Amino acid sequence: MDRQQEFVLRTIEERDVRFVRMWFTDVVGTLKSVALAPAEVEAAFAEGLGFDGSSIEGLSRVYESDMLLQPDPSTFQILPWRSGETPTSRMFCDILTPDGHPSAADTRGVLKRTLEKAGNMGFTCYTSPEIEFYLLKSKELDANGLPVPVDHESYFDHTPGGIVQDFRRQAVTMLEEVGISVEFSHHEAGPGQNEIDLRHADALQTADNVMTFRTIIKEVALTQGIYATFMPKPMTKQPGSGMHTHFSLFEGDTNTFFDAGGEYQLSRTARHFIAGVLKHAPEFALVTNQFINSYKRLWGGGEAPAYVSWGHNNRSALVRVPLYKPNKVQSARIEYRGIDSATNPYLSYAVVLGAGLKGIENEYELGPEVYEDLNLMSKAERRAMGYRALPSSLHDAILRAEDSEFMAEILGEQVFEQLLRNKRADWEAYRAEVTPYELQMNLGIL
Repeated sequence: MDRQQEFVLRTIEERDVRFVRMWFTDVVGTLKSVALAPAEVEAAFAEGLGFDGSSIEGLSRVYESDMLLQPDPSTFQILPWRSGETPTSRMFCDILTPDGHPSAADTRGVLKRTLEKAGNMGFTCYTSPEIEFYLLKSKELDANGLPVPVDHESYFDHTPGGIVQDFRRQAVTMLEEVGISVEFSHHEAGPGQNEIDLRHADALQTADNVMTFRTIIKEVALTQGIYATFMPKPMTKQPGSGMHTHFSLFEGDTNTFFDAGGEYQLSRTARHFIAGVLKHAPEFALVTNQFINSYKRLWGGGEAPAYVSWGHNNRSALVRVPLYKPNKVQSARIEYRGIDSATNPYLSYAVVLGAGLKGIENEYELGPEVYEDLNLMSKAERRAMGYRALPSSLHDAILRAEDSEFMAEILGEQVFEQLLRNKRADWEAYRAEVTPYELQMNLGIL
């Protein structure tokens, strides 16, 4: 037994923890949980915890349903929203086959494989996400069939006594109690829309943090009698909610994205990385933007990116190179702006990182940056300048992903096929549905 496992067992005993929740994530990014009795934790470390994988979206087929959860002791935390009740903790788990090998269907495992590839190339990947979400009065709709935000404030507004300030204060405190460091929190542009930015960490830890973050945000909202949603575009005329994520690669303590003599202090490694991300972005949109509603965000205007492009401080670009801070070499990074805040973070980080590594391996050349707002250009102007569009719908994203060798390689056959199967079912159900829009526009005149 290693030291981390001993620490977990000792803490469980000292804190009188009564339930240990084993957390894992299905193929679409839904958090799953099973509560383990404290007396069973040591055995779970040694042997794993058996469960029926065929009942979880994308994990296994019926004829190979037996799976094992292997808890990761480094992720052990006491859950602060249960602090007034019976002490409860959680650990993230890896998913194994009965013979103890990593399951090809484990989305956390997909990211770990991609990080292992980066490690073999000499790189450690660090990420920091900016997570947007809406706070609503409830999940019920009003008489007009619309969600009701908790306020009508806008970007960076500070209203004394405002409900969202109390919410953010409590949420940030709770995040820090589980070891998640926060950089910023503020009101976003939409009514009831907020953003909380997490400090950089290695990509696996960040993905775990995102799953914990979404749970904490929803728990805090419930305690205040409101509802939090990470839906990409809950309101037609308001901004969508994204999860812009900053990426950087280090070799030891050296930031490989930095070059003092390069344009914007950007190294050739960083330029190849960006080129790889841009080349494969339309193929992996099915992962970063996996919902029908995702494409309302991407194509809904504002600062959401709809075209394959990069720019320096250009917020209409898909990849942005943030303003360089003099004398802060470690801060050199790129920002990918296409990810939804409702994404499966393990898969999204795997495909973005995997695409960047492809660019480095094959020395993809980075095209010219965009200076203008792409959304204000005409279609002919964008075509003349060679800017490709991201998929315009979930159906378009499915078609682009289906023939992608890159997606099959990064995700692995089982996750790739299960994701396609799930998303095709989504699209078929949506396509068959008669929507309120159709009834409103057509019923009275046709």
